[in-house]
Amino acid sequence: MNGEPSAESLLARAEQAWTGGDGAAAHLLYEQAYAAAEAAADLPLRARAVLGLARGQEYNLVPGTLPVRLHAVYQSVQEPALRARLAAALGRCWAYANEPRRAGPFALEALDLAARTDDPTLVADALDAALASHWGPDDLARRRDWAVRLGDTAAHLPDPDARLQAQLWALSVAWEVLDLPAMHRALGAIEGLAAESVRAEFFAASRRLPVELLRGRPDRAPDLIRRATAAAAAVAIPDSFAVLHSMAGYAALFGDDPAGCAARAPEFEAYAIEFGVAVVQAEAALIWLGAGRPDKVAEMIGPFSAEVLAGLPRDSDWLLTLQCLLEGALFVGDRPVVEAVVALLGPYAGRSVVNAGAVMWHGVTDDTLARAHALLGDPAAAQRHRAAALATYRRIGATWWRDRLLRQLPAETGESVAGGDSRVTTVHLHQQPGGLWLVGREGATFVLPAMRGLTHLHTLLEHPEADVPAQTLAGALVEQGDLEVLDEESRHFLQSRLARLETEPDLAEREDLREEREAILTYLGHGTGLGGRRRVTGSAAERARVAVRKAVVAALARIADTDPWLARHLRDHVHTGFGCSYRADPDHPVRWILTSAPGPLPEHAETR
Repeated sequence: MNGEPSAESLLARAEQAWTGGDGAAAHLLYEQAYAAAEAAADLPLRARAVLGLARGQEYNLVPGTLPVRLHAVYQSVQEPALRARLAAALGRCWAYANEPRRAGPFALEALDLAARTDDPTLVADALDAALASHWGPDDLARRRDWAVRLGDTAAHLPDPDARLQAQLWALSVAWEVLDLPAMHRALGAIEGLAAESVRAEFFAASRRLPVELLRGRPDRAPDLIRRATAAAAAVAIPDSFAVLHSMAGYAALFGDDPAGCAARAPEFEAYAIEFGVAVVQAEAALIWLGAGRPDKVAEMIGPFSAEVLAGLPRDSDWLLTLQCLLEGALFVGDRPVVEAVVALLGPYAGRSVVNAGAVMWHGVTDDTLARAHALLGDPAAAQRHRAAALATYRRIGATWWRDRLLRQLPAETGESVAGGDSRVTTVHLHQQPGGLWLVGREGATFVLPAMRGLTHLHTLLEHPEADVPAQTLAGALVEQGDLEVLDEESRHFLQSRLARLETEPDLAEREDLREEREAILTYLGHGTGLGGRRRVTGSAAERARVAVRKAVVAALARIADTDPWLARHLRDHVHTGFGCSYRADPDHPVRWILTSAPGPLPEHAETR
């Protein structure tokens, strides 16, 4: 009537602009479409417009009126599918704004609503929101499960962007647990998607950079930056500007280029100050460190008092912020900041530190904790963390990180990692914050997600030589009805582990690998009846026996992925049945660390 464009036509133009790579124009058109739909009282079009606006939100910035608009539409919508999309968008909106406490409930509601629709596209969207909303240091176990679910859900979706998002989460989680095969599979899948999607080409180039830097190949950075820049010019990616600057800054840092760091550090600093982004200010300290400017490093870390550090949100940036600040504080010898960060970071020993979305890798917490304890005058703790960090760096081929730690913290004569009798092997098996488990020999620990089998092993190790009834270990499980001997998740994991063992070139020569293969084959056989049917158990005692055995076998298979010796030791000395036990080996004594903060250990003692 008045010649004003309709909300429908504005939305069509906005979609066209977004697809054409003009994010600024798309944002303006979505704004106009939202206003037109609101004036026309057209709720579905208003929802489409605000969902379009949410797609362009930048990470780490204050979202302005976006959450208000999303919530207003969300409250007005009753249709489950659309409400799920709006809840997912609200979850992501608050997560990107560093508000995980607000994000979580919306993301979980989206997941619940999407599960009821049986729409894989909707489920994939909700899982993405759940992952983004639970991105903190204590949520890794949930992220691992959700990332697997997202990969399975998105695998057959025709939209390459949905499959890309699933692979990006798989890559990010693989970096968090330093699962190199999973990392390379996800990166290979992203690079394969680049043939279908320019967006995927941006992520393929940008996420390839930390892998090349891990391998000590900074010379690959210029070509990767060029590829990512070209892709960003052709497609709308809200955070492309920040990612490209990060790529250039870290290429200079890992290339030991002080002039390059000095050229890039002001960009980090200006962005951090203008937008009040704590993690970017911590990164600015790190890049100024690479420029050899202790004055600027001190300026960047100065605002982070113990009170400020304690108030940082436990989101995707928490570990990264602390790791970068500790690097800076160590560089300038700021003891108060070192002490404050160590108090927060200490419980997260053994963790891999990843910039959100696998933009960059920042080593392991043991590295900075080792140097921090050395500065604070605790050489035993320093050497313990140093050994753990070096073992990880050697395992994954992180040559730059290994060489830097060896330079900055040489081994000291007379230091002992395990202490006591040199014949005693010290082994960790205990929970960390958030339900993760620290497992492995002293100096070579690794992190595993919460598993029922680890809990069973922990209980048996707490009561060595004692018989613990399987029903006590299984607890409420025995109250269930007939229980499958082998559930689908365990079956899938054991079959995958078996497939990896079959391809091991050393299988014929290594007895431990052959024994593990036979144990898995035997257990898979016990879980299958005639005609391939799944076996179920009968009595409560039998169900408990099977449940405990199943859980322990799955846990040992996970342990064997990283430490075959430890898996073999436990397989040889843990007995499962109606009664379960751990019998120590007097010829090869083990000192078990079963708590996250052990005190002084008597010889041959076990921490409870």
